[in-house]
Amino acid sequence: MPQQEGPPTVVIVGRPNVGKSTLFNSIIGQRRSIVGDEPGITRDRIHRVATYDGRGFELIDTGGIIPNDAELIPSEILKQARFALDHAANIVFVVDGRSELTSADRDLAQMLREIGKPVTVAVNKIDSPRRSDLTSQFYELGFPDVYPVSAEHKLGLDEMLEHITSDFPRTDGDPAPAAKMRIKVAIIGRPNVGKSTLLNALAGSERAIVSPVAGTTRDAVDEVVEHDDVDYVFVDTAGIRRKGKTHLMAEKLSVVMARKHIRMANVIVLVVDASEGLVASDATIAGYAHEEGRALIICVNKWDISAEKRRTAFIEKVRDEFKFLDYAPVVFVSAKTGAGVKGLFKVIRECYEAASKRVPTGELNRFVEALEVDPDLKLRFMTQASIRPPTFVVFTSRPKRIHFSFERYLINQIRKRFGFEGTPIVIRTRPTDKRERESKR
Repeated sequence: MPQQEGPPTVVIVGRPNVGKSTLFNSIIGQRRSIVGDEPGITRDRIHRVATYDGRGFELIDTGGIIPNDAELIPSEILKQARFALDHAANIVFVVDGRSELTSADRDLAQMLREIGKPVTVAVNKIDSPRRSDLTSQFYELGFPDVYPVSAEHKLGLDEMLEHITSDFPRTDGDPAPAAKMRIKVAIIGRPNVGKSTLLNALAGSERAIVSPVAGTTRDAVDEVVEHDDVDYVFVDTAGIRRKGKTHLMAEKLSVVMARKHIRMANVIVLVVDASEGLVASDATIAGYAHEEGRALIICVNKWDISAEKRRTAFIEKVRDEFKFLDYAPVVFVSAKTGAGVKGLFKVIRECYEAASKRVPTGELNRFVEALEVDPDLKLRFMTQASIRPPTFVVFTSRPKRIHFSFERYLINQIRKRFGFEGTPIVIRTRPTDKRERESKR
C-alpha cells in the first residue's frame, strides 16, 4: 500500500455507546462529535486534525461497529469505517470499563487483529483508581496496550496519547520544548498539625491563613511553586475530622472536599505532629490516601519541639502504626523554622516519578522467569496495566486469585527490582485459559 500523505491517522472504533465521541471531543478539546446516551448517534466518519506534545495527527471518530450485524450497522457505515482502519497508523479500540466483555467486543477485536494495524485499547469510564481492577479483563481481547481512561473527566489520556503518538513526526519538524513537569500535591492531616504553616514555608509566602485554632482552614488553597524547573501545585486541604465527629455542615463539607482533593492529587503529603505523637485519626486519614492509590509521604512536623529526639525510634513507631504504608518515605521538618522543608521538593518529585514509572512487558516477563514460585503455580505472563498507582496484571495457571502472601511477595520483589518507593503497587491476577482461547479464535 502506498504511504499516505499528510499527518498520521488515528481511528477511534468500538461498539455503540461506549464513549467514542466523548473521547474524540476530549482529545481535540472541543465539542465536535454529538454526544448522547442513545446508541449509534455517530453514523458517519468525523475527523479533525489534533496535536499532542507537538506531534500532529488526524483523529477519526467512526460510527459504532458491530461486525456482521446488517440491521444495526448499515453496510455503508462499515465500509466508511473499514476504509479509515486500512489507512490508520493506530487504532483506538474503545470498550466500556463498567460492563462485561460482550460478543460484539470480541468480534470487533477479531476483525482488528485481521487488519494487522497497531491497536490501543481504551478502557473507558474508569474515573477512580478503585475501578482500575475492571481493566484487567480486557487483556482477553489479545492486545497488549491497554489503558484505563475516563473520556468524560479526561483522566488517563496523557499516558494513552503519549503511547499512541510516540513515533509520529513533529508538526514543525523540530523537537518541541519539553513540557514542564507539573505535580499536584495535597497536604492532608488532622486539624492543627501545621499544614498551612508548611504550605507557607514551601511557598515562601503567607498564602494560607495560619492560626493556632484548630480548623482555621475551611477551604482548599492552591499555591503554585516552581522549584528546579518543576511546577508544584500545593493544595492545603481543610483539617480532616472523622465523619462521625463532624457536627457542623462546614466541617462535614471539609471532609468531603479533602477526600476529593486526595483523588485529584498526584502525591499526598500526610502531616503528623511530632510533639503530640501519632494518634488513631492519623492512620484513618492516611487510609484515605492509600485507598485512592496515591503516592504518599509521611511528613513529621514540629520535630524541633518533639520530646523524642531519635529519628530511627520515631520511624519505628510510624511503621508500627502505619503497617499498610511501608512504602511511604518519612521526612522530618519544622514548618515554623523551615528546617527540612526544602528537602520535601526532592522527595515529592521522586515519589511522583516512581508512581508514573512504566516497566516494559518484555522486562517484566524476564523478571517473572527469575522468580522463585510454587511449582503448582505457573506465572505465564505479566504486564503493567496503568500508572498512578502502578498496576500489574499477572496471568496465572490458577482460576482463583493468588494468596495474599504471594501477592505480598510479588510486590516486594517488584520493589526490589524496579523501585517504586513512595507509591502503592496494585496486583491483578487473571487465569490464562480463557485468554488463550480468545487468542486462538
